[in-house]
Amino acid sequence: MVDAAAAFESIAQCPQELPQMMAAAADGLGSLALDTTQLNMSVTDPTAWATAMNNLGMVPVGLPGQQLVSDSICVPGFDPGLNMMTGITPINPMIPGLGLVPPPPPTEVAVVKEIIHCKSCTLFPQNPNLPPPSTRERPPGCKTVFVGGLPENATEEIIQEVFEQCGDITAIRKSKKNFCHIRFAEEFMVDKAIYLSGYRMRLGSSTDKKDSGRLHVDFAQARDDFYEWECKQRMRAREERHRRKLEEDRLRPPSPPAIMHYSEHEAALLAEKLKDDSKFSEAITVLLSWIERGEVNRRSANQFYSMVQSANSHVRRLMNEKATHEQEMEEAKENFKNALTGILTQFEQIVAVFNASTRQKAWDHFSKAQRKNIDIWRKHSEELRNAQSEQLMGIRREEEMEMSDDENCDSPTKKMRVDESALAAQAYALKEENDSLRWQLDAYRNEVELLKQEKEQLFRTEENLTKDQQLQFLQQTMQGMQQQLLAIQEELNNKKSELEQAKEEQSHTQALLKVLQEQLKGTKDLVETNGHSHEDANEINVLTVALVNQDRENNTEKRSPGLKSEKEALLIGIISTFLHVHPFGANIEYLWSYMQQLDSKISANEIEMLLMRLPRMFKQEFTGVGATLEKRWKLCAFEGIKTT
Repeated sequence: MVDAAAAFESIAQCPQELPQMMAAAADGLGSLALDTTQLNMSVTDPTAWATAMNNLGMVPVGLPGQQLVSDSICVPGFDPGLNMMTGITPINPMIPGLGLVPPPPPTEVAVVKEIIHCKSCTLFPQNPNLPPPSTRERPPGCKTVFVGGLPENATEEIIQEVFEQCGDITAIRKSKKNFCHIRFAEEFMVDKAIYLSGYRMRLGSSTDKKDSGRLHVDFAQARDDFYEWECKQRMRAREERHRRKLEEDRLRPPSPPAIMHYSEHEAALLAEKLKDDSKFSEAITVLLSWIERGEVNRRSANQFYSMVQSANSHVRRLMNEKATHEQEMEEAKENFKNALTGILTQFEQIVAVFNASTRQKAWDHFSKAQRKNIDIWRKHSEELRNAQSEQLMGIRREEEMEMSDDENCDSPTKKMRVDESALAAQAYALKEENDSLRWQLDAYRNEVELLKQEKEQLFRTEENLTKDQQLQFLQQTMQGMQQQLLAIQEELNNKKSELEQAKEEQSHTQALLKVLQEQLKGTKDLVETNGHSHEDANEINVLTVALVNQDRENNTEKRSPGLKSEKEALLIGIISTFLHVHPFGANIEYLWSYMQQLDSKISANEIEMLLMRLPRMFKQEFTGVGATLEKRWKLCAFEGIKTT
């Protein structure tokens, strides 16, 4: 059994007969780009297949090898119809006269087609003696074919089975009158479908007329194909226009810089540029364009006059530059004349050497060849010396002529002529000087007025700036005062709360003192009646002092806040270490004298307030009697830990 691909193998075996069958299709393939990845067919003789496709002007399909023309010559996918939209005349590389491809072989040889077997049907080729089936002109971008002569019993599945071997099918539109339209994914697939034109199709092994029919495959004109082709052509035309525009932009000479419009700000900047020697050439062109545009009016006349005056101030600079260049030129001439004189002196010395060599004393000792060379060298040196001397004499003659011109200018006749017109020229010069002085005076007045206006504006702006700065300063001071007031209010509230607590403590301590006084009176009466000793009375006093201290500790615990900073924690550690070394306690003055060695800014009051804030760590005791009564602070932190 032979599958559908065997029919395509027969083309490779008989490459000489292929052009006759595909002559009509070859006309539309001049600019067709074939995708070689869409076809998978076996080729028995690749050389014959490539030769046949080259003879038709097509790229060999499914074969790796050398292309017909290089990529640099052929634009991929470029359509010949592009000249209708862009005006570009395409070059067809398939023309034999260009020499890109050999001329096509003769097309009289017939193509031998073979039987194609499919699963549901069989395709029989037509009689080779009959003329090939005719086709219409290929529409641009054609992807759709017309298939006529289908069997009446042919279904859409059978049609797809037969034609899907030509490529991917996107749509099949079947009619009831034994024909259909098939749309492929690419244009080159249509050429494979045209190859099946003329085959007789038979379904299975039936001999019924309804199961057989002669196929006629032709190009179909579809709106979708034409629309896609037009889109591609428009896209290529846009790309070509964009490429041409880029090329024109690249070759276009650069445009001159744009000149800004006139304004007072730009005029002030231009006046500064006119005063600068490096920016004068750029600024003078802008000034010239403004004057030619007609920007000069009564309002801007003063500014333009000042700019023209600035331009006039450069005349002296240019004359000075010219004088310096002339001086440099004179110096260069003098250097050249001196160098030329030195060269001429050396030429004279060389010529003297040659002349001395030609005398008989030395000339007889040279050989004939040496004499010939010396003679040639002498003549050449004399010619060069004469040329240099003529050039030097010409320079001296020019200098003498310049000197004579200067003398002629100072001749008496010239002086007489000058004396005759001296008065008129002097009067005219005085008149021009008077006019220029008057114009300068007017310009200075205008400049003074402009400076006054600018000064007033600057003064106003400075006043506004000072006012703004004062307002900002006042706002900042107001914010600072508000923050200070808030801080003072917080301190006042804290002081009030502390005062209330102190009042409560005072009332509490007064009540406690009253109770203790009553107890003391009662104890004294008991001592007097019972006759207790003085030691019992001292013990009672110690108990009362302990009760008072305990009450203070309880009150301070209620109102003592935590530590406020790292410095306080450091002070507490140092004080606790100091008091731990002194088990009998230390008064506040002794403790303050020790702490002052570490921190000179600390006060005794701060230390005492810190100790009173921590009653569970430090306690105050009274020692001595009468004049020797002394308050001492002790470390009680360890006692609190033991009791707990």
